[in-house]
Amino acid sequence: MTLPAHRTVDLRREPLDEVLNRVERSLQMCLARETVVRKRRTVGARTDRNTWVRIERRGLDRIGVQVWNGPESAAVLSGVAMPCWYAGYAWREPGEPVMWRADEMELINAAPVGQAALVLEDPRLPESWWSALNASLDALAAQSAPRIATPDTETITQELVTATLGKVFPTITDTTVEEWQPAHADLTWANVTGPEFCMIDWEDWGIAPRGLDAATLWGHALAVPALAQRVWSERQSDLESTTGRLMALFLCAKIAGPHAHPEDPRLEPARKESARLISELRDCA
Repeated sequence: MTLPAHRTVDLRREPLDEVLNRVERSLQMCLARETVVRKRRTVGARTDRNTWVRIERRGLDRIGVQVWNGPESAAVLSGVAMPCWYAGYAWREPGEPVMWRADEMELINAAPVGQAALVLEDPRLPESWWSALNASLDALAAQSAPRIATPDTETITQELVTATLGKVFPTITDTTVEEWQPAHADLTWANVTGPEFCMIDWEDWGIAPRGLDAATLWGHALAVPALAQRVWSERQSDLESTTGRLMALFLCAKIAGPHAHPEDPRLEPARKESARLISELRDCA
């Protein structure tokens, strides 16, 4: 059955009083309205319990057969620096193929490293940050996941990797993903905090190709060469595996592909890195 399309909504501009009131009644707490942070498809706020509530609006066509409970299902993970999950509530929007979900979780006081997915200057992170990043990614990779990762809201499959790389780098003939493991799947600089390390926003996590998280962080650091090199050095074992190189190239394809923005500061570095990665993949073949 084909689900009807839902209207595009930008939560930065929509009236949300009824939504916030419903969340308060359902989770039996009060939101500090002066702390509300609005993004395009999510809203967050501090509560009177000194916790944080994240609210998301999502079309049913973007939920599919995979249960829409990323933060809740991630609560079983151990050894990963992440907010504790406490409670969740979901409901269907009347008259539209849309669902809302609210998750209450531990309040993390450290700020995101980046205000957006990418960074334009070196955040000068302490050594403890890098140690915690490595420990968390290693612990995450060693566990199991009941779901498939959905970076950029697309379920990541062999077919998606092959199609994405094929459009931008048609000379790459072998795109076989040999290793799969749990990943955060949206590890941008807006989803890691500092100077105390924590990984936030777990709605898209799941099984993914090895190195996806490292490649995502690296790709969004390409405008700051020293930072990108540090990420590569820290996660070298992942990124220099065959699957890891494919994931780095996968990120470059998103930056330098058909929808590339000519003013993206990552564009030229991504093109340069793509040539290197293609050469290395050929040498490993």
